[in-house]
This record gives sequence, C-alpha cells and structure tokens, in this order.
Amino acid sequence: MAPPAARARYIANKADNQILSKKPPKRPGLNGNNKAKEAAPAGKKKDKDAKKRNQTTSGAQEKGLPNPIMPSVQTAFKTFVSARLCSAIWAYIADCDETFNYWEPLHYIINGHGLQTWEYSPQFGLRSYTYLLLQGVPGYFYQKLFNPSPILIFYMVRCMLGFGCAVMERYMYKSICQEFGIHIGRLWLIFQLFSVGMFVSSTALLPSSFSMYFGCAALAAWWQQNYCFAIFLTAISALLGWPFAALIGIPLVLEMLLRQRDWKTFVQWTLISGATVAIPMIAIDTSYFGKLTFAPLNIVWYNVFTSHGPNIFGTEPLSYYIINGFLNFNIIWLLALQLPIMLVMDYLIVPAKSKSTLNFPHYISLAPLYLWLLVFFAQPHKEERFLFPIYPLISLCGAITVDVYQRIFFRMKSVIFKIKAGVHYLDHSMFIAILVMVTSTLLGLSRVFALYRNYHAPMDLMLELNQFKATPQYDPDVIYNVCIGKDWHRYPGSFFFPAKNFRLRFLKSEFRGMLPAYYDEGQNATKVVQPYFNDLNQENEHMYFDYDRCDFLVDFDEGKYTALEPNYSKRSKDWSVMKSLPFLIPEKSHKVLRAFYVPFLTDNHIQYGDFNLLKRKTKRNGR
Repeated sequence: MAPPAARARYIANKADNQILSKKPPKRPGLNGNNKAKEAAPAGKKKDKDAKKRNQTTSGAQEKGLPNPIMPSVQTAFKTFVSARLCSAIWAYIADCDETFNYWEPLHYIINGHGLQTWEYSPQFGLRSYTYLLLQGVPGYFYQKLFNPSPILIFYMVRCMLGFGCAVMERYMYKSICQEFGIHIGRLWLIFQLFSVGMFVSSTALLPSSFSMYFGCAALAAWWQQNYCFAIFLTAISALLGWPFAALIGIPLVLEMLLRQRDWKTFVQWTLISGATVAIPMIAIDTSYFGKLTFAPLNIVWYNVFTSHGPNIFGTEPLSYYIINGFLNFNIIWLLALQLPIMLVMDYLIVPAKSKSTLNFPHYISLAPLYLWLLVFFAQPHKEERFLFPIYPLISLCGAITVDVYQRIFFRMKSVIFKIKAGVHYLDHSMFIAILVMVTSTLLGLSRVFALYRNYHAPMDLMLELNQFKATPQYDPDVIYNVCIGKDWHRYPGSFFFPAKNFRLRFLKSEFRGMLPAYYDEGQNATKVVQPYFNDLNQENEHMYFDYDRCDFLVDFDEGKYTALEPNYSKRSKDWSVMKSLPFLIPEKSHKVLRAFYVPFLTDNHIQYGDFNLLKRKTKRNGR
C-alpha cells in the first residue's frame, strides 16, 4: 500500500483536475489540492479529506457543471481504437522483415503457399509458428468460411492488431492516471494518439510490436501492484513475442525481490507463467519443424552467442536511434531523454514534500525505458523495430517532463511575483502543456502525411493486379509470375495478390544477400531442410528467376541503372506500363522537407521517381 500522504495527493490531484470551472481559481477542491501538491507534510493528510474532495467533485457533476478535463477510460479507448484503425488502413509496411518473416509465412498457413526465410528452416528455427497462429487463426477461419480476396484478410488481421494495441493503451492509460496523476495521463493520451512511432508500430505484424502490447500492459499491472498479472504478461511478451523484451521486466523483478521481498509469489508465478506459455509453444513449434524446437532460445543463441550474430546484416552509429526517435516522437523524444535531469532539478527547486507518484518513485517505475535505451544503444546492429516495445514509455516520460517544466515554472514565478497561497500550478503553467501538445501534434501529423505520400506506392501498386483479374485475359488455371529486382525489400506481401495463382519471383540485382524461397508443396513443407538456406546472409542462385518467364514486373525508376538493374520500363517491346505511382528519391530530396510535409515548401524541395507495375506484351507458350 502507498503511504497515506501519497494516496491523498493522488486523490486530491484527481479531484482537482476532474472538473473544469469557468474561473480556474474557484475550482472545487483547489486549495486542498494545492496543499497536497505543494506542501502537504507526509502523514498529515487524512482519508476523510480526500473523501470530501471526491464528494465535492461528484456533487459538481450532478449539478451540470462543464465536462471533465480528464477523458474517461471509455472515451480514451474509443480514441485509441480510432487512431489504430487509421494506422491499419493507411500505414505502409516499413520493414521487409515484417513482410518476409511474418506476412509470408502467415500467407502460407492460411492459403497454402508463401515465401520461407532461412529463420524458418528447421536447422535454425529462429521464428515461432505459435506466434503466427495466434495472429492468424481468425484470418484462417475468415478465409475458410467466406473465401474473401486475400487483401481483405490482410486488413482484417491489421485491424485486429490495432484493436489489441488499443486495449493495451486503455489499460495503461488507467494505470498512468492512478500512478502518476490525471494531468500526466491526459498528456500521455494526446502524445500517444499523434505519435508517428505508434502509428507505425501499433499494427505491425512483428514480435516487437506484440511485446509492446504485453510488455507495457505488464508495466501497467505492476504500477497497480498486481504482481501476478504483471509476471504473466511479461512471460507472454518475452516467450510468444520477442525474448529480449524480458529486459522490460527486470526492474519489476528487482523491485519485487529486493524491495517487496516477495520471493514466493515471484517463483510461483514465474513457474506458472513459463509453463503455461512455453509448453504449448514448444509442442506447436515442434510439430511444425519436425524436431524439438524452442524458438526464443534459438534466437537468443544466434544473436548473442554465435561468432557473427546479427552484425552481418548491417551496423549503425549511435546517432541512428537519436534521429529515428525524433522522427517518430519529435520533441517528445527530446523531452523523454532529459527526464532524469529534470527530475533532479524538480527535487531541488520545487519544495514538494509529498510523493508525486502513488506506489513507486520515478527511478523505479520508469527504469525500464532507460535500461532498454542503455542496452540497445550499445548494440552495433540497430533497427527501428528494436525500440517498439518502449514506445508508450517514451510518451509517458515526455509527459512527465512537461509536468516537471510546469512545476518549475510555477515555482520560479511564485518566488518572483509572490503568488498567494492556494493557487494551483496548472493555473499558471498550462500554456506550456498546450504549446507542447500542439507542436508535437502538428509535427506528428506532418510526418504521417509525408510517410504516406512518399512511401505508400508499393502497396497501392500491387492492388492494380486486381484490375487484371477482372479482364478476359486472366486465366485462373495459369500461374502468373510477378518479378521484382532491386526493390525486393519494398514488396508488401502475397496478400496483395488478387488470387492464389500469382507468385513473386526474384530477378538478379546488385543485392548479394540471402533471399527467401517458396515453401515446398505438400503437407510437411515446414519440416523440410533446404540446402540453399544459410545463417550467414550469403547469396544463393536458387532464389533467382528467368527474366523471360515474367508476366509482370515491379520496378522503381530512380534514374540510376546498371547491367543488373536496367530501366525495365524503357523496354517498350517487352513491357507496357500498367500503373505508375510516385515514390520518393531520398538522395535527391531535402532531408528535413522529405521527413516532414510542409505545405508550399515540401513539393519544391523533394523529387519523386516512378514506381512502375509493368505487364508483358508478348505472350508465352501460346498464351
């Protein structure tokens, strides 16, 4: 249980922020809240005072006063669902790992064919089919019952992911309001809704997104001191999702063992959670791979204990995450990074003697974010999705930093202008929160619009194949080969094909790494060990297709050509342009104006190339 003073402070803050009066100084419960906020000695506040404030607030609501400042949990949930459904519809697939490691195997499970990566080869077993089944079972039944177009299954799964993310955010919003206060809760709500990072990650079919759902829900349970549920959610996040997400649970474990000294509950629920999740997972994956497989252990072993590890796929400097964080969270990212310093300043400048949180000090409750940054900033191999699990925590720490700035501002103003006692700090500093919310919202919307304009073309282009299916030229008994060369990493997945008789084929390009290949035909395709897969990212000629057998070709014309990457659209004897859409050429565009859309400026400082869908003119085999 929290100390009485801390609980009284939370209840007072809740009462103070629940009703918006026309004249803020006359707000019900204002003086009591200010005392709890600024100068209440620990142990002097009584529960009956908090009860009186709640009664005052309830009475004000019954008398028809204006709506509460704090959005209710139900209202917040509706806004989260709306935002995540927008992401499901408009967000593009930013990571080729999402396409080839998750959407393609899921397409195989649902439709019987799809591309397989080396991670799914039984000799490596780095990915779990249990994770795919958890996401794909609804899509499987949807396909069997209604036989819809594959693209409808894709968006159905995406909408389900968005809804699941909204459920997590609802739970976290309630917990934040209880643990950190109403003001920080509503700031977090706004930051989450307009966060580019959440727009991208919330509906991504990636284990790191899955770990974000359950890892942050575990933190919310922890802040409410629901330790059993927190341990169980952490186990789901780390075992079914991404094993490295267990890092989020380390502060929870340390607090439980060293501060609470509750070893019994920890051991008991660790065993229960581990057995509940791991045993079915091992059974399912073993049946798919044809041998005993525990995918989380395999992926940890490959990334940590092999001689090459993930660094063969590329390394990035420290600035990669700094820039990426700003693109996804703009000024909120900068605020989150400076929070530890600001909390020290708040402690030294603001003479508040009561705790600003309900159950845990900030250095414990927010430790998962900074522990995560410390570990992953140090890794040479960096990818955007590696930060997905802590995205909601970035918004939270940004919100707390804003609150600290408001408190410090009010303290300085009080000293200079001798503000009388009984005035709440929000009455004099709300402009700071509004300025940050407006700025971050505008930057977020600008970034989302830029992403859609600049990079959504491949997904829109593939839908054009649906038009071909409606023509007399289409033959349902023929396999149509859709070829792609240097732009293989922009392919959105087989769910964008209009029917089961379309196949993606790779043309040889300047790329020299490992490409995926189709699963074998037959019932036991997931158990077959293929000779062309390796874990060293080495090229294999098996993956390449004969150019003359291509029916369609997807190619981005950015004005750079080589012998292996020619301008296919200029080969007018072979190809006709079926559809062409603009796609950003980063090297020829302004770095800032390509990242953020600015009306009247962006279009004059960026350059697009043509992303083409080509259709072969000459018939093959008499067709």
